[in-house]
Order: sequence, then C-alpha cells, then structure tokens
Amino acid sequence: MPIFNDTKIAFADKSDAQLKKAYWMFKMIEQPALTNIGTSILNFTIHNNFPFVPGIVKNTLFEQFCGGETREESMKVVKQLFKRGVGSIFDYSIEGKEDEETFDAVCNEIKDIVRFSVGNPAIPFVVFKPTAFGRIDIYEAVGKNTELTTSQKEEWERVVKRFDDICKLCYENDKQLMIDAEETWMQDAADHLCEEMMEKYNKEKPIVWNTIQMYRTGRIEYMEQNLQRAQEKNYFIGYKIVRGAYMEKERERAQEKGYADPIQPTKEATDNNYNAAIDFIMNHLDRVSGFFGTHNEISSELVMDKMKAKSLEHDNRHVYFGQLYGMSDNITFYLADKGYNVAKYLPYGPVKDVVPYLTRRAQENTSVAGQTGRELSLINKELQRRKQK
Repeated sequence: MPIFNDTKIAFADKSDAQLKKAYWMFKMIEQPALTNIGTSILNFTIHNNFPFVPGIVKNTLFEQFCGGETREESMKVVKQLFKRGVGSIFDYSIEGKEDEETFDAVCNEIKDIVRFSVGNPAIPFVVFKPTAFGRIDIYEAVGKNTELTTSQKEEWERVVKRFDDICKLCYENDKQLMIDAEETWMQDAADHLCEEMMEKYNKEKPIVWNTIQMYRTGRIEYMEQNLQRAQEKNYFIGYKIVRGAYMEKERERAQEKGYADPIQPTKEATDNNYNAAIDFIMNHLDRVSGFFGTHNEISSELVMDKMKAKSLEHDNRHVYFGQLYGMSDNITFYLADKGYNVAKYLPYGPVKDVVPYLTRRAQENTSVAGQTGRELSLINKELQRRKQK
C-alpha cells in the first residue's frame, strides 16, 4: 500500500460533518468554470461591501484554508496541530495593497508574530511575502538596475529597512524566517535582498531562508552560484523549495512582452527540476538546509529515501517538510506520525482582507492537475472506512 494512503491518520481530528463539508468544497473547486465565475463574484461582492458575504466565506473557504482572523484565534488550530507533532507557520495573508501605510502595518504585524512565537516550538518559522513590504514595480526597477528617482531610492530604502528589521529581530530571537517567492519580474531584487540578509544573519546557522520556485528555469544554477558565494563568505543557506504558483500569469506576460518563457515547458520538467533541487540540498547539508514545501507524494517520499540513504534521523534539523493548511493532510500527518519535521502554512487575517488569497488558492487548486481529485478521493475513502466500522 502506498505510504500516504492512511486516511485514518490523515483525518483523525475531523468529524464526519467536517469531512463532508470539505468534500463539498473541493467538489466545487474541481470545476474550473465554476471556480473562475465564483472567485470573480466573490472578489466583486467583497470589494463592494456586500454585508452577508464575509459570513458565508468564513464558514466555507476561510474555515478550510485559514486558522482564524487573528493570531490568538488561530492558536486553537496551532495547538491542535502540535498535539500531533505538526508545526504551524503563521502567514498573514493580506494581498493586493500597495500603500506605505499598509507596508508598515504588515511589517509591524510580522514583528508581533516573531515576538508572539519566541520559544514556542509549535511555531518553527515566521514568513512574509516581499510585496507585503513594497510595491512590485519598485522590485522590478531595482532588479533591472533601472536608474531610480530620488523618491524611488527613498522608497527602496524603506523596503530594505523593513527586510532588515525583521531579519534582525529573528536573529536576536533565534527564530527561523522564510521569505516567499513571487513573480519572476520582481524576484531578482528579492533574491539579492535575501542573499544580503543571509550573509548578515546566517553566520552561525540558517535564520533567513529564501524560497526557490522550481517551475522556473535556471534555478538550480542560481542555487549553485549562491552556494559558492556562501562558501566564500562563510554563511549558511536556508531554502524553501516549491514548484510555483503563478504559471498562467508568467506565460501570458512573457508572450505579451515578447521575452523567453521563464517557466519549465512541461509538468514533467518541473517535477524533474524539483527533484534535482532535492538532490542539490541533500548533497550539501553541511551548508544548506531545506524546507520542502510540496503536496506531491513522490517528491516527499524521495526526500525520505535520501534521508534514509544518508542515515539521517527523521527529525534532522536541516530537513523540513511543509504543506498548506487544509490540504494534503495524508502527507502531513503521516510524516508527523513517523517523527519527521513537518509544518503547515497557516494563513490568517480579517476575512475581507484574506479573500484575494483564498480566491488565488481556489484557482491554484483548479489548475494543478489531480490535486483536487486526490483530496476528494481521500476524503471519500475515509468516509467509507468509517461507515464500515
């Protein structure tokens, strides 16, 4: 029997009613046309302050994919997960705002998360998105070495300060920090900032972790170059490895602007690239630590096999696994049951502000071949198992 098929372990904390509700929701998400129409209507109604909509969202998508509206409210989920050996990574999921006031507010929220989670093994990482600290256009301009105006230089200095403030606070409090990856056209500037922060704060161990999207071309080469830099300058690297989440947008933009598509040509090529990243990290654990963010069972098993081949303990501090809250519980709880380091990304925030994240999550589920069908089959299997007891 494939190792990630134990639905009794996967859904031990879920009631029949919760499983049926999740089944209904994934069934809705499974229909691309329905998802596209539904997310458009949802964004419209939230934007125009329809009063009944937040309540509906909170009891459906929000309940499935988010921990709560506040950190305190989300702690119920954190404690429940940790009882079963699963860590939580608070993800303040406010997207789509581009004003300095919001950037400062989000930065302060991330600082609060750091302080809130100090000394708590149930919250092993803190995370933020680069565009939560600055406009995507300023990252793009800096990444392209565009001549900045005086006001743009000041704007970028504020972005750098927000990065540094968080990284410094994490270093002082011995809290690991993951910086998410986003669109390719802004990623060069974010990568350079991550490298600077690693060099500054990762002298003893990886505090700052960058995210590498393996559906992109050239990422193995980037990691190799960064390793050489880290060896020369004597610092450690932390990488969160993911496949990626912006494929359609990336392809459309490349075609529209006439540059080479930065995304791997096929799903198989992306899978191969992801597995090459596993090899790269597992062969350089003296300098590089890896957080393998994946809902792919084959990749998860590959990491486990590599650990076994190297005679590593399941809880080796250089190797983590991660999935999103509300998804792939069959992987998460199996790994936790066997003593591996595993954590769930746990989004939170006011319902209205989290809707852009939730609609993106629904669309990603629709576009990833087989993902939603896998969730449905596992839920159905567990419901059938319970009936037969």
